[in-house]
Amino acid sequence: MRFPKSCTNFLLACALSLAAAVTATAQQDWQIQPVVTDLDTPWAVAPLPEGGALVTERDGRLLHATREDLREIGGVPRVATQGQGGLLDITLARDFEQTRTLFLTYAKPQGGGSGTALARAIFPQGATQLEDVIELFAMKPGSSGSRHFGSRVVEAPDGTLFVTIGDRGDRPAAQDLSRHNGTIVRVTRDGRIPADNPFVNQAGALPEIWSYGHRNPQGAGLDLQGNLWTAEHGARGGDEVNLVKRGANYGWPVISYGVHYSGAKIGEGTSKPGMEQPVFYWDPSIAPSGLLVYSGKMFPDWRGHMFVGSLKFDYISRLSGSPFREVEQIRTPHTSRVRDIVEAPDGSIWFISVGEGAVFRITR
Repeated sequence: MRFPKSCTNFLLACALSLAAAVTATAQQDWQIQPVVTDLDTPWAVAPLPEGGALVTERDGRLLHATREDLREIGGVPRVATQGQGGLLDITLARDFEQTRTLFLTYAKPQGGGSGTALARAIFPQGATQLEDVIELFAMKPGSSGSRHFGSRVVEAPDGTLFVTIGDRGDRPAAQDLSRHNGTIVRVTRDGRIPADNPFVNQAGALPEIWSYGHRNPQGAGLDLQGNLWTAEHGARGGDEVNLVKRGANYGWPVISYGVHYSGAKIGEGTSKPGMEQPVFYWDPSIAPSGLLVYSGKMFPDWRGHMFVGSLKFDYISRLSGSPFREVEQIRTPHTSRVRDIVEAPDGSIWFISVGEGAVFRITR
């Protein structure tokens, strides 16, 4: 765990290299309970207000888990399931209880390749089929690569949608505003481009783009003030937590706190004028996936703390403080390749363990 040479303030506080301050999980005032088991490569979970949950599996299945059974839901868009691609994130709309609207991200087949896409759908209570499925966005161009799709969808306080997209293995494309690779895009709930997006009037730039220079953001969420944060895969070292700002350039592949897998230097170093610094980064890499800033509803002491899953080291990272730092590594037999982490309506914290093929919850 290291801190950038320069940083904004925090929440904008920079990361602090205080390994001794990180505590492993000890006896706590919480317990972990299984919610759904026997899953095949689960990717995202959405707890439902009436109980139960919707779970995506990367091979293209959307599952509805209740106390009684686990059933597949039809009507999912066709997905490309090569490599890291497939059916990816699921997010319930803020007005889900009234509208039953949800959002899905997925790898969409595109000619000879695929690209990250976003769809909106209706899930009526008790239904076995999605209704009114509409594609809102698809990246362009697609590519034949099978990695770095992103891919989280977050509804902003104003109702617009942020979608994270990885560089798709094409590093220079993350600095090219004529492509969606390595960007976070912002669209409305009907797929329109908001007039206040930063590059709407810039010649040659794709108007959906909100920020760029990202490598592979597989965690995203809002803090308690409504700001967007991401957790992003670095290469060898340099996994980042970023506060995402309108029109900002996050530097990939020009700057990084990691190195290539070969050990070669990445780009021009760790900083460059006009490029954002991470608020926190990990070295060695933890392979971060899923990001939650917690409300404090069930666990008041954790209000405002950030939780990020580790696919590599099998724990949940809890970050907080000023300066921002990792204060706990929640390690249990169930935190095996943590892919997603979300808050349920009752304030319990749900996470996906890919290693166990299951969804668990942290509760009182």
